[in-house]
Formats: sequence, C-alpha cells, structure tokens
Amino acid sequence: MGRAVRILLVEDNQVFRDALELLLGMRADVEVVAAVADGSQALPAADKHRPDVVLMDYRLPGMDGVQATSALKEAHPELGVVVLTASANSREIEALYAAGANACLTKDQELETIVDTIKAAAA
Repeated sequence: MGRAVRILLVEDNQVFRDALELLLGMRADVEVVAAVADGSQALPAADKHRPDVVLMDYRLPGMDGVQATSALKEAHPELGVVVLTASANSREIEALYAAGANACLTKDQELETIVDTIKAAAA
C-alpha cells in the first residue's frame, strides 16, 4: 500500500467533526492532518498542512462550501475536494461541482464509501 491520503476536515459541527476524525484516524489508508470549523479557515489550513483531499461540509459559517471550494481550487488546483453534507438541493450540488468539487456525498453514507471517494479524489 502507498502512503496514506492526507485529509483536511472542514466541518462546523464539532461532534460530527470529532467523530469523523476518530473514525478516519483508526484507518491506515487515510490521515487527518487538520480539522477546522469554518469555511474561511479552509485555505489557510490547506496552505499550512498540504492535504491531498479536503472533506468539506456545505453549510459553514464564514464561507459556505461553494465559496471555500472555489478558493481552495483556485489556490491549489491539484487538491481533491469531497463535499459531505446533511442536505443540499440540486442547485447547491451543481454549484459545488462548478466550484471544483470532485464528489458530493451525504453524511449518512457508509464510512467505506466516504473513504473510497476520498481515495478517488486524491488519485
């Protein structure tokens, strides 16, 4: 197996963020290098920690997922972005893809599906 995929979590719900960090932290194929609670913190965290993939919530304080994804892709076009959201309508999902997201998943997806999507976005 190659090196673990480096992930930046951008999630404002602390309980969900901590749970994701814990679940992903138990795996050898992925590594959470940083976690932030606000869309406006995504770019500075990506600059500092150099993740392969950003796991991004859609509804965030500061900047929403579309704005944060757009800023990340402008600064780091090679970066994979996987959006993980509780709910987004088709217009919001289209905006996320237009901003450069590789994939959009719902928060109730199986962990295996989320990890497979992260690995695909890093490839």
